[in-house]
Amino acid sequence: MPNLQAENRPKGASPAAFSSLVDWCVKRALSSIVTRGALTVTTASGRVLTFGDGTGEPVHVRFTDNRAEWALLIDADRLLGELYMDGRFIVEQGTLYDFVAMMLREAQNSTHPLIARIIDDVRTKLRIFRHRNMPGRSKANVAHHYDLDGRLYELFLDPDRQYSCAYFEHAEQSLEDAQLAKKRHLAAKLLIEPDNSILDIGCGWGGLALHMAEHAPGGYVLGVTLSEEQHEYATKRVAEKVGGTPAEVQFALRDYRSLTGRFDRIVSVGMFEHVGLASYRTFFRKCAELLEDDGIMVLHTIGCSATPGFTTPWLDKYIFPGGYIPALSEIVPEIEAAGLTITDVEVLRLHYAKTLENWRERFMARWDQVAQLYDERFCRMWEYYLSTAEAAFRYEDLVVFQIQMSKRNDIIPLTRNYIADHEARNGSKINVEGSVESKADNVLVG
Repeated sequence: MPNLQAENRPKGASPAAFSSLVDWCVKRALSSIVTRGALTVTTASGRVLTFGDGTGEPVHVRFTDNRAEWALLIDADRLLGELYMDGRFIVEQGTLYDFVAMMLREAQNSTHPLIARIIDDVRTKLRIFRHRNMPGRSKANVAHHYDLDGRLYELFLDPDRQYSCAYFEHAEQSLEDAQLAKKRHLAAKLLIEPDNSILDIGCGWGGLALHMAEHAPGGYVLGVTLSEEQHEYATKRVAEKVGGTPAEVQFALRDYRSLTGRFDRIVSVGMFEHVGLASYRTFFRKCAELLEDDGIMVLHTIGCSATPGFTTPWLDKYIFPGGYIPALSEIVPEIEAAGLTITDVEVLRLHYAKTLENWRERFMARWDQVAQLYDERFCRMWEYYLSTAEAAFRYEDLVVFQIQMSKRNDIIPLTRNYIADHEARNGSKINVEGSVESKADNVLVG
């Protein structure tokens, strides 16, 4: 078996000298990042390095080999997740989330190393060439993540299987209530009326479409997805719904590009991230073609509040192939080019961090059940995914955009009070202190 550490050792360097060099590089790199907290790193050679000011809960990590240390230094975005999955980067005290959160929090106050900035710049410039999601590729990308064993999602999602950012009306709201609030918030922005035809692009397991049907008696709701598992599950929900629905509901295994007809309302939640940067114009032009002249559309998507970036290579390889998180500056020109008018933009900050915190805690509590479905490496992969995503929404520039569009500027009411009015009629109300009022109370603050 080849000596993997020797393959990466400079010629003429002894093992001890090479280990000392790697350890020195790790110490130098982390010293420039971690100034707060209590981080301990045990290197592959057994050296113990400490970073931070000693405050907060201690975090202790360990590398099993020199190559793992080099990987962290050279390209953590691509390789750290693999190291954790393979057991070459081990968290011995605290949790993986604690480590990632510390690194992202502290990185806000430091300049990234030159090599990392060069790699990031190249990846950003090349992003347009990596996201040409044609129909066949789009279906394969969706299947990679959403056609996993449905029992996996039951272990950490709410019972309605809402797999997108919840809307927390107050800090202590449960995940289930916050996901209902999200559906209620979207329905309010769509201004649904009886007999409306509604299209849900990327309908997931059908929960949002069924919710919309409750607001459109006599209407029609079509949900489309590329996931065979989601389509089967959503269709089954309609058949099993006691008493039926006020509007006709159907789900189709279709690519949005193949749709025809016109709809009064269009909603898309958590799907735009999979469209691909090169297909934005196609997406919005298709939506404009499908939307009635007096129709309303709401797009709910993860976004970047800073300048355009790139998809983390590890995430692209293991979790969401073909995915991309857009900046608002990449979305708006394509909406305008499609002839649609932006009538409202809301930025949800930290709501996804709280959502992911709930998912991560539920996933970790059911680790053994996930391992029975897959294996320990899969569990570590998903822990890394949920942990890094939560930390990124909490400490970096990831947010959620809710963008409302129409073709005419006289379709939406003059003020945003209509949103609170709808939510008051259909669920909880929030007073000025942010606490929840019951529907029985007559206090409404717009």
